[in-house]
Amino acid sequence: MIQFVKLLIIIGIFTTSCRGQAKNTVKINMENSTFSVQKTDKEWKESLSPEQYHVLREKGTERPNTGKYNLFFDKGTYFCAGCGQALFTSDSKFRSSCGWPSFDSEIREGNIKYVKDSSFGMERVEIVCSKCGGHLGHVFDDGPTSTGLRYCVNSLSVEFKQADK
Repeated sequence: MIQFVKLLIIIGIFTTSCRGQAKNTVKINMENSTFSVQKTDKEWKESLSPEQYHVLREKGTERPNTGKYNLFFDKGTYFCAGCGQALFTSDSKFRSSCGWPSFDSEIREGNIKYVKDSSFGMERVEIVCSKCGGHLGHVFDDGPTSTGLRYCVNSLSVEFKQADK
């Protein structure tokens, strides 16, 4: 998946990252996708906090540097706050200084779907949970690790489970 994403980055589109820098990025459209977890808006509102609902279901975002996982580096796994699917490991997390938790790869190919996002006059790639469609954040090609990727994730969209010691 990483090789495929890198290829798409090379032939991708210019975008603005959360730092405001223009970059090439992944461009994958997810029209007509279906998700195995289906709930009504009422069910989502009952199972999520109002803040989580805003991020996961309305594509909202946290203010930078306010999320509980931004400067959090314990060992464990990050799961979708909407459906519990595993998304990232602490081994893929890095300090990006962009104001949101950042990862360089998904835990398993296919756990994240990539969506073209043209909102706010920018061309970006949104990342969503492949199981419930919950908005997680965006992916950019300015990561400092060997993958070259930075998954910029809202803390409200994930839940952390500590690794067994």
